[in-house]
Amino acid sequence: MQSVHTMSAYDEELKYLSKRIAAMGGHAERMVEQAVAALVNADPGLAQKVIRDDAVLDEGQREIDDKAIIIIAKRQPMATDLREIVGAIRISADLERVGDLGKNVAKRVVAVTDGRQPTSLFRGLEALANLALTQLKEVLDVYASRSVEKIGFVRDRDDQIDAMYTSLFRELLTYMMEDPRNITPCTHLLFCAKNIERIGDHATNIAETIYYIVTGEQLPAERPKGDKTDKIGLSETLPVK
Repeated sequence: MQSVHTMSAYDEELKYLSKRIAAMGGHAERMVEQAVAALVNADPGLAQKVIRDDAVLDEGQREIDDKAIIIIAKRQPMATDLREIVGAIRISADLERVGDLGKNVAKRVVAVTDGRQPTSLFRGLEALANLALTQLKEVLDVYASRSVEKIGFVRDRDDQIDAMYTSLFRELLTYMMEDPRNITPCTHLLFCAKNIERIGDHATNIAETIYYIVTGEQLPAERPKGDKTDKIGLSETLPVK
């Protein structure tokens, strides 16, 4: 009887980690959605809400780390269970980073609002954000279902995100070259675009972790990076945090 009780408690501890990951994922998605909405609609109040909400993800990551360490010390898990616990630590770190990226976008709302740019640029950022968020949502669905056979979409979607980011990067540079007054606001938009593009990279990280949790194997070596902005001459000069 004691063994049955112990196993039941252990199962509940593992389920707790999964539930916390799901909650963090939903919160990260909302933060990014609201950050982009604040940018597009010039809404500094919503931007401030996003910045405050980042504390929720920070706390969630700490909670998962603490719980995972306790489970490892108490249960001494092996094989799949150990991968599940270590995977939760890794995924929570990626989700916390997604929240940071959303916060970074929100922090630039006031600066971008002061020098309003063409609507087409905001449409481009919205499209990029929608693609990155779709990838994140799909990856979190795979985490919930453990349907790793669906993971193939991740890298294809990441290629699309990279291509769209590169296109938007070129468009922003064109505006900057056409009129020096555009340099400051377009630079802020470049930072925003880079932060959004990075969300796709974190979604890919999560997909790779899920694959490892379920199969015990690593996904095949990643294809070459599709972000071509380094060919333009700036690329990683844009910090993401």
